[in-house]
Amino acid sequence: MADSVDNIAVAEAPVPARNFRTTALIIAMALLMEQMDITVLATALPTMALDFGVSPLHMSLAMTSYLLSLAIFIPASGWIADRFGARNVFCAAIVIFTLGSVLCAQSWSLGFLVFARLVQGLGGAMMVPVGRLVLLRTVPKAQLVNAMAWMLVPGLIGPVLGPPVGGFIVSYLSWRWIFYINLPFGILGFALATKFVADIRDAASSRFDFPGLFLSGTALSCLIFGCEFASRGAGSIVLTASLFGVGIVAGALYVLYARRATDPILDIGLMRVPTFRLSVIAGSLSRITAGSLPYLLPLMMQIGFGKSAAASGVITFTTAVGSLVMKASAAPIIRRFGFRNTMVWNGIIAVVLVAVCAAFRPGWPLWAIYGVLLVGGFFQSLQFTAYNTVTFADIPHGRMSAASSFYTTFQQLMLSLGICVGAASLSAALAISGRGEASLEDFSAAFLTVTVISFLAVPVCLRFERDAGDEMSGYRG
Repeated sequence: MADSVDNIAVAEAPVPARNFRTTALIIAMALLMEQMDITVLATALPTMALDFGVSPLHMSLAMTSYLLSLAIFIPASGWIADRFGARNVFCAAIVIFTLGSVLCAQSWSLGFLVFARLVQGLGGAMMVPVGRLVLLRTVPKAQLVNAMAWMLVPGLIGPVLGPPVGGFIVSYLSWRWIFYINLPFGILGFALATKFVADIRDAASSRFDFPGLFLSGTALSCLIFGCEFASRGAGSIVLTASLFGVGIVAGALYVLYARRATDPILDIGLMRVPTFRLSVIAGSLSRITAGSLPYLLPLMMQIGFGKSAAASGVITFTTAVGSLVMKASAAPIIRRFGFRNTMVWNGIIAVVLVAVCAAFRPGWPLWAIYGVLLVGGFFQSLQFTAYNTVTFADIPHGRMSAASSFYTTFQQLMLSLGICVGAASLSAALAISGRGEASLEDFSAAFLTVTVISFLAVPVCLRFERDAGDEMSGYRG
């Protein structure tokens, strides 16, 4: 989630903002709430599984359901904001996300938790993208970088604080409080948004693509839940096969529909642009691995190492620290080596560091584990920064919004798939070994499986032109 891209294009004539820093900080509060929620949950999964009476491996559904909801509804966020007003939609999104958090805290079963996470995802899909839209359309271009920094830097703190905060709450309070902590943020954010966020809208927006949303949403949800059920061995073979079948048919129908539609909700014609196509493919392979790590690492620390949730959170947050450190280094590195060289060689380093996680054992000194996760977080974040930027190198300005929507949807989809792949790899290793509970060897097999997937992105990166994105990066190779 830290590598997400804005899915709204900059307006031609921004509406002057009274105080863009105030607006940016209100939106940053929403981003912080969302990022904290995702990373806190990962640390709490084993404890929640114990409460629900299910295997910790089955708790992956609590993460994929949220990300799937984001993927389905993010493409609709821009049109809804234009139709009903950005302030109205932003405030409603905060209410929906906060209500979803309360429902999560009240969950008595995994099934109800999944429903509550879907509600949360609906709010999250509208909350941050619409908040960014407000900044992009109210802040003059000369002040936009400053405004985005005010918004994004506080939001980056969420993944850093999430694991240790989640570990503390689970160890010393109740896992339900990881959702209740969103309540004060939601109330304060709603109150401030009603007063300070501009109510912008675009009366000339095109007709909403309801058929496209139905077909794409059906395809995405059926395929992801099919993968989820298959990865856990849950449900009957008939149900899993039916989900895959419906998903494939809906996806094929959407492709046929989108080729004829004037303004499809997901414009597949963008895949004809080489830099965009290669970024989507390589980024998807890399994100499958990235999506699996927040699921596998806390489980490995708590089940494999026998650590408490608090101790696990203190260790796993190091990856987010590495990502945060990278933010100041990305531009100089890409300017020095260019996009293609950076994505190829940095991609190899990032893959190797994920593979090293497979060798983690309780006998390792803590400083060595911290070092691997810190450096690994740095290189992974650099890789996604490169993908997220070069993706739009050759996209015309008029199609920037459609490209951002398409790309962001695939980001969330691949992160969801990554959790499924991580769970499936762990379940397969467990089944082959014949053990009743996951061991360190099973986690090692899962890490190596997702490593192989991310390595497949390297040859895709080699297909970029040597001068791809040079105008953006300033590289003079």
